[in-house]
Amino acid sequence: MISIKLETAFLVATLSIGVIGRPSPGESPTHKPVPGRSLQSSNLPDDYYVPSYYPAPYGGWVSDWQESYRKARRFVASMNLAEKTNITAGSGIFMGFPQLCFNDGHNGVRQADNVTVFPDGITTGATFDKQLMYQRAVAIGKEARGKGVNVWLGPTVGPIGRKPRGGRNWEGFGADPSLQAIGARETIRGVQEQGVIATIKHFVGNEQEMYRMYNPFQYGYSANIGISPPSSPCQTCLELTFSLLDDRTLHEVYMWPSAEGIHAGVGSVMIAYNAVNGTACSQHPYLINALLKDELGFQGFVQSDWLSHMSGVASAIAGLDVDMPGDTQIPLLGHSYWMYELSRSVLNGSVPMDRLNDMTTRLVAAWYKMGQDENFPETNFDTNTKKREGLLYPAAWPDTPKVVVNKFVPVQADHDGIARQVAQDAITLLKNNDTLLPLRRSQSLKIFGTGAQTNPDGANACSDRKCNKGTLGQGWGSGTVDYMYLNDPITAIKAKADDVRFYSTDSFPRKIDEPQDTDVAVVFITSDSGENTWTVEGNHGDRDASGLHAWHGGDKLVQDVASRYKNVVVVAHTVGPLILEKWIDLPSVKSVLIAHLPGQEAGRSLAEVLFGDVSPSGHLPYSITKREEDLPESVTKLIDSYNLHQPEDTYTEGLYIDYRWLNKNNIKPRYAFGHGLSYTNFTYSKAAITKVSQMSSTPPTRPPKTGILDYTQAIPEPSEAVMPDGFHKHWRYIYSWLLPSEAVDAAADRRNKYEYPDGYSTVQKSGPRAGGGQGGNPALWDVAYKLSVEVTNVGPKYSGKASVQAYVQFPENSKYETPITQLRDFEKTDTLAPGESTTVELHLTRKDLSVWDVVLQEWVIPVVDGQYTVLLGDASDSFQVSCRVDRLECITLAQGL
Repeated sequence: MISIKLETAFLVATLSIGVIGRPSPGESPTHKPVPGRSLQSSNLPDDYYVPSYYPAPYGGWVSDWQESYRKARRFVASMNLAEKTNITAGSGIFMGFPQLCFNDGHNGVRQADNVTVFPDGITTGATFDKQLMYQRAVAIGKEARGKGVNVWLGPTVGPIGRKPRGGRNWEGFGADPSLQAIGARETIRGVQEQGVIATIKHFVGNEQEMYRMYNPFQYGYSANIGISPPSSPCQTCLELTFSLLDDRTLHEVYMWPSAEGIHAGVGSVMIAYNAVNGTACSQHPYLINALLKDELGFQGFVQSDWLSHMSGVASAIAGLDVDMPGDTQIPLLGHSYWMYELSRSVLNGSVPMDRLNDMTTRLVAAWYKMGQDENFPETNFDTNTKKREGLLYPAAWPDTPKVVVNKFVPVQADHDGIARQVAQDAITLLKNNDTLLPLRRSQSLKIFGTGAQTNPDGANACSDRKCNKGTLGQGWGSGTVDYMYLNDPITAIKAKADDVRFYSTDSFPRKIDEPQDTDVAVVFITSDSGENTWTVEGNHGDRDASGLHAWHGGDKLVQDVASRYKNVVVVAHTVGPLILEKWIDLPSVKSVLIAHLPGQEAGRSLAEVLFGDVSPSGHLPYSITKREEDLPESVTKLIDSYNLHQPEDTYTEGLYIDYRWLNKNNIKPRYAFGHGLSYTNFTYSKAAITKVSQMSSTPPTRPPKTGILDYTQAIPEPSEAVMPDGFHKHWRYIYSWLLPSEAVDAAADRRNKYEYPDGYSTVQKSGPRAGGGQGGNPALWDVAYKLSVEVTNVGPKYSGKASVQAYVQFPENSKYETPITQLRDFEKTDTLAPGESTTVELHLTRKDLSVWDVVLQEWVIPVVDGQYTVLLGDASDSFQVSCRVDRLECITLAQGL
């Protein structure tokens, strides 16, 4: 928990230590950065560059935010210079109790007591259930509010899951932009309705962990995605450059979830560690100013990821609003690129006052928008200690008082039920030969694998879960939550069965009971990953050492068990796809369940599926291929070494990730994206498609920006940045105040102010044609077509839930190349008893039918009312219904077509 102070009454300051804006490599007060290469000399191809886009657009022009902006602007106008610069950055990574609390943990409240460990994002995505996504978010929001968390650092949509080995894929909802977008939207809605600011992250291109971060000895990798120039050199031709094509990839894949989150009104966006096209995201004017704030109309504040901030003026004019946690990249002595340096940069004219006023107003407006100015709980926990009392300023020891820091406020309520429901409804049945599942209480069960039982050293024995020992309920790193308890599978299985023998080993034991033909062996295997902060069993965050194979010899354990027993069930707790080919076709391996990362309710959620209390209803949020090589090298190969040049990650696969690539190349996966079996069967009937709104090729003209407040202000007097007489400074605490001589010197140094990059301007833009509202042109969310289908449980015995997935095929006569099928919507039914039916409704918006035209810089429907086909089914390779947009008719297909 690192935080910044908001109330002006609590502002503090410290000594300044150096140059204006504190330059990074490639930046100094007198050195002009090369456009698009603001951190280094790069070997990037010319196609990959960063267009200039200045100034940072003002916020406050969206009607939903205007009242909050008016309040915030009045508040900011009452602040002096040091008070404004103080709230643009954290007080330091080692500091303790704040006035405004930012907290990690995409699946709950991190490093806190009396909280719930919810299933991870990938598990939530596997439910394919919007209502559960929302309910989980409501519960998380209530717990965050109850613990006094102002800004919750979730949801995660980047990484999107482009690289199957990527270390933090499990924090997101799955390897598809629409699945990620819907998961993000429902999460943001649920959290912010509780008055907590949500943060969508990481924008953009953070698709692996290794070499993502800059430090004094290396550059973070560059995600070479491609950005269209402001004016294309080819206005009519169809032969576009590779970079232009990748501008479609940026919009249609990697920006898609963030756009949906911004449309939902998210209060904060966290920028990624890495570079895009050679420029670090934290000071990337095109990503922040052009795309986030102008095209997507983002009204909240843009914050850096922890210690990703690396410049003073460059990041400020590029649109960054909040530097977290405030320190430089080596957080040892309380130095900062902002805070006191930002005060100096304003006094000498390098950072314009309107930019400072806008960045502070954005933060305060989000605070008002969530109603945090009234009756918001104070932070009542401390991440530095589990004891009741702790140091107020831990890093400043011994110059710090000891106070009550943990009040042990319980916030779980009945959220265990929601956590268990998500974990249960995510469990994905891949295979169930001879209907081995569900199990019967009377069966003799032999359980193998340490993953069936809680880590014997304790559920929280490894900080940040940085070990794969025992039941794997979460990945590792900053996206984790401390367990209050962990309900493990072996405990839950023993409560359900009369005859259970557990072999707590990942190697086949030498001595076992003589296998009987009626025995059922259940084998637990795991695959872990996490943040690059930690290396676990040779894996540097990403699964670079283990690959897509089970850890701890899990594949061999399955083979050994399968050679002795005739009925084998495999349960995998995994962060992502696994290669199953060593054992998936063995005759005795009859049932396979992917239980994903279930959080604290790992046991009961699984047991209720194993024993048939509920039918499995989860679906894969990624494809499982037969070989890693079935996907392109650009996504299977990790950046695993570093030389003197910036590592590069070029997105040569373009739009074609996961099932899109497999379909394009006619490669059959072992199990397709969206696949998931049930104990029962469902049929679709009475399908219909209805036109809701008449579309045009391009959206109507965007609404103009209106109601923008006045942010202009003369440079303040130096005294506004001067530390009060007699103020006591704490060592390593970061302050915004200057000594009198430093303030006077900065104000007198205006001839040496920052030399701005080419294309710099202070004139506000009207905004691109594709903008106009939160997420883009508001018309993009107009519903074009409504689909309905009756779903019937035709099984004779078991109740269950069905997930209806809608995939769009674009017209063949479109001039744009598009993936063969693209997920656009999904709905999950309530539990249906045998013979019971329900009607499911799905929607296609203007944006769902559009492509990003890189020349027009606009969303375009290629063929209005054209031969779009909408396929309804239960997986990306299994469809029961085909609907035609041009004919407004639906037909039933052969089962599983």
